[in-house]
Amino acid sequence: MYAVIRAGGKQYRVAPGDVIRVEKLATGTDGQVEFPEILAVSGGEGQIGKPEAGARVVGELVEEGRGAKILVFHYKRKKQYKKLRGHRQSYAAVRITEIAFDGQSFKAPELAKKQHKVKKAAADEHELEGSAPKKHAKKKAAPKKHAAKKTAAKKKK
Repeated sequence: MYAVIRAGGKQYRVAPGDVIRVEKLATGTDGQVEFPEILAVSGGEGQIGKPEAGARVVGELVEEGRGAKILVFHYKRKKQYKKLRGHRQSYAAVRITEIAFDGQSFKAPELAKKQHKVKKAAADEHELEGSAPKKHAKKKAAPKKHAAKKTAAKKKK
């Protein structure tokens, strides 16, 4: 199941669960995004159809940010003309959650929430010992030993 949508002047082929980067969007307060322009919808392998009025593609906002800087350099030789400008394009990363058309609805699987791992082994050892955790000290490098100066042997006359 996939759909072809238009967003920000570009066309994207999306399936449920895909994450796409589109130009910055005006989103609702809940982070849901609905793409109004759907160009084609596929229900299965090889089946491509024009979407009816009931087709819809919905996504959730994952991240907003700005891309890498692009330098725009204008130059005219022999005329002492140089102009340098930079540009960073804003983007919105959207995860496609649902594609619905013709009475069918295909949804992306829910993402599991990431849980922070707690270092149990180290915490349990310190509790059992009843002492504060010890900091590992870095070993200092041994000072360099300089070779002793040899005295020159005196010449016999």
